[in-house]
Amino acid sequence: MDFLKRELQEYIENHTEEEPEILKKLNRETYSKILMPRMLSGHLQGRVLSMLSKMIKPKRILEIGTFTGYSAICLAEGFEEGGELITIDVNEELEDMARRYFVKAGLEEVIDYRIGNAMKIIPDLAGSFDLVFIDADKENYSHYFDMVIDKMNVGAFLIADNVLWSGKVIEEDEVEKNKDTKGIVMFNKKIQDDKRVENVLFPIRDGLMIIRKI
Repeated sequence: MDFLKRELQEYIENHTEEEPEILKKLNRETYSKILMPRMLSGHLQGRVLSMLSKMIKPKRILEIGTFTGYSAICLAEGFEEGGELITIDVNEELEDMARRYFVKAGLEEVIDYRIGNAMKIIPDLAGSFDLVFIDADKENYSHYFDMVIDKMNVGAFLIADNVLWSGKVIEEDEVEKNKDTKGIVMFNKKIQDDKRVENVLFPIRDGLMIIRKI
């Protein structure tokens, strides 16, 4: 994910709004206790997600991939009054930590946290969504898109994380031998070719694909 010089990355973060204190604490605890803490969105990407959500002003948000709850808290900052966020994760070992921070953030009543296989949960979700965030198993990104596109309102946005996959998306050997890399490449092409959406790929951290349903 380190596409920029460390000094430039620090400059960018120093000129980006600070994380709320609750997110600083969650960031620190994730890095001190959890395996693969870099899966957490972190300061810059978290503020990007918050800003996008505030611009979109979603009533309902779907997040696929909760991890320790950082990105869900960021996305919830842009809620319309009475908003709801459904977040799905397969890792029940992180449930207590995520729920604890949802309570600390005062969001336990508006975040519907579900543990299980998103491929099985999504088809049964009622209603439509204004914002979807995908940050889960990379080989299934295309499947997740197919499952949520008809549940998105016209004009709704989908944000997909890790779409540059540490630069591996342009390495042919990696695409051939790694199922996650292949999954991301297939997803990026699928979005680029889909006439139901418009999209732009931002080189923020590990790549954010911003998709708008036409």
